[in-house]
Amino acid sequence: MSARVIDINADAGESFGRWSLGDDARLFEFVTTTNIACGYHAGDPATMRTAVALARDAGIAVGAHPGYPDLLGFGRRALPATDSDVVDYIAYQVGALHGIAATEGVELTHVKPHGALMGRICRSPELAVAIAAQLQGIRPGIPLMFAPTAAFAAVRNEGLPAIPENAADLDFDPDGINIVEPRPQWKDPETVAARAVELAFGSVRTTAGTTIAMPVESICVHGDRPNAVDIAATVRTRLAEAGVGVRSPFRQAHEQ
Repeated sequence: MSARVIDINADAGESFGRWSLGDDARLFEFVTTTNIACGYHAGDPATMRTAVALARDAGIAVGAHPGYPDLLGFGRRALPATDSDVVDYIAYQVGALHGIAATEGVELTHVKPHGALMGRICRSPELAVAIAAQLQGIRPGIPLMFAPTAAFAAVRNEGLPAIPENAADLDFDPDGINIVEPRPQWKDPETVAARAVELAFGSVRTTAGTTIAMPVESICVHGDRPNAVDIAATVRTRLAEAGVGVRSPFRQAHEQ
């Protein structure tokens, strides 16, 4: 096994009804963990079931990817909601996926917030702690997966489970915050892979040209990017060339 290992996670299950987005089956060949949309920003019951079954058959870990109730804006718009509302949004969505996953013989391994909801949680230690605590009532020990921020530290300080992650296919501003695109565009796979290697070694270069610490255990590739599969394949290859093993923190069988 390599001395250094990292997880590659991908957001998936984001089709809706007759509208198809992404290629989950091919994407799952290159990632070790997936986060499945739960019907609020994307997805629907049939899509959720299909994604869960595909992930199960691919042997990768399955988590919930809850967002704001915003199908029109794909969950990338900040919506007015109280902290209590947000906690309930997440419990509702995780509960729905938990139920569907159980009928497919799959146990959820984690919860990773989506889009604008992720940004809000990263900026609010109180909200992050409330969500992480509430999740324990759904499945004791299930971790909240999000960026290593003050909110992340607050969750860990409360003794609640959390997994640090960040996106390789997004740029970082000088404060280390992702610069989110309203509509994901094609990105050069080699550029993304180079950032993934940086992240695997605990740092990232910002748009200001500075290098900052970014200690993560999982690296995200967004499944709704037009060339997501090519990006994931290149990331996987370049990590191996850098001597980084790829393994889900939830599935020891992926150790390489």
